[in-house]
Amino acid sequence: MQIWVDADACPKVIKEILFRAAVRCEVICTFVANQYIQTPASPFLKSLVVEQGFDVADRRIVERCTAGDLIITSDIPLASDVIAKGGLVLDSRGERLSKENIGERLNMRDFMDTLRASGIDTGGPSAMSTADRQNFARVLDSLLNKAKRQS
Repeated sequence: MQIWVDADACPKVIKEILFRAAVRCEVICTFVANQYIQTPASPFLKSLVVEQGFDVADRRIVERCTAGDLIITSDIPLASDVIAKGGLVLDSRGERLSKENIGERLNMRDFMDTLRASGIDTGGPSAMSTADRQNFARVLDSLLNKAKRQS
C-alpha cells in the first residue's frame, strides 16, 4: 500500500498526522499538489508537483494509484475514480468513502452545486474539530495496521 494525498486542499494538521504515520509504518506517502509541499526528511515522504490547471493533481493521482492504495481526499469525483480502480479513500475528517456510499456523496455534491449555481449560499464545511482530527488519526491507523497484517 502507498498513500497518495490530494495535498492542495489537505489541512495542515492532517498532513502532520500523515507525516508521522507514514514514517512510523514505513509506508510511502506522496503529497500531490501544484506547488511543492514541504515534508520532513524521510525516504517515506515525497512531494510530487504537477502543473497548474483544473484537476491536474486529481488526474495524476488516478493515473498513479493502484488497487489497494490509500488516497486522502475530500474531492468526491476524485474519490469516485479511485474507488473504481480499487483504491481506498479516506477524507480529511476520517470518513471512509466506498462503493457503498460514493453514489450518495456524488448526488449530494451535484445537488449543492446546483443550489450554488442558482445563487443560494450553501456555506462551506465546518472548521476541523479536535474530534475530526482524532477520528482521522484513528481510522488511518486502523487502515495502516490492517494493510500491515495483510502483507
